[in-house]
Amino acid sequence: MSVAFATCTYRYRRGPVVLDGLSFGFPSGRTVLLGPNGAGKTTLLAIAASALQPRAGTVAFAGLDPAIRGQLRAYRRQVGWMPQHIAPVPGMTCREQVAYAGWLKGMTRREAWGAAVEALGRVGLAKKADQRASALSGGQLRRVGVAQTLVHDSRLVLLDEPTAGLDPAQRGVFRKVVEQLSESADVIVSTHQTEDLSEVYDHVVVLSEGTIRFSGTVKEFHARAPADTASGRWAEGAYAAVLGGGEAW
Repeated sequence: MSVAFATCTYRYRRGPVVLDGLSFGFPSGRTVLLGPNGAGKTTLLAIAASALQPRAGTVAFAGLDPAIRGQLRAYRRQVGWMPQHIAPVPGMTCREQVAYAGWLKGMTRREAWGAAVEALGRVGLAKKADQRASALSGGQLRRVGVAQTLVHDSRLVLLDEPTAGLDPAQRGVFRKVVEQLSESADVIVSTHQTEDLSEVYDHVVVLSEGTIRFSGTVKEFHARAPADTASGRWAEGAYAAVLGGGEAW
């Protein structure tokens, strides 16, 4: 089991409850997190990253609980998180921005500076290392965001909509990155795109209205598709069936 949530509840100030007593453990390996807008995917990943604290309940990974004094720093060193929106740090080059992320995770400046080049290379941006991050395209900036999660060798990588704005060639680079990551880390990717499930992921989790509607292997997920689903559209059919079925996993 990877990151685990125990009776987690969260609501934003003056907003509705997003998660209400959620208890769920993500499987180890490569997991795709699917769900409609407003399902709670971003909130769930932010809690897993310790960027948000649940109003009630706990979250744990590798025997560490970020709510316990003395464990937060160690927890964050184990977890890499890329939020939906990546912004360039004013005045910084790509290498500096990635190295800065490593330094914030507890690496020495020398360690982070060296690891930043390798991390950028893994996402196909080695040639952009000395370019200002503010000069990058939206897709390139998202790849810098992925590099920031790789720089400190985290054991759990959380990516929120990492392929938004990427063209087909860039998505191919991303698939290779996920494959490489899975050799040393658990990977959880939130996305709306279902076309790459069989090629990239081991497991599928579907979240809707703060509730886990499905958790299983890609093969088990595809089996939820109606019998009359067109060839090659099993993931779309399964997704629609899971959301429309009403039953939680």
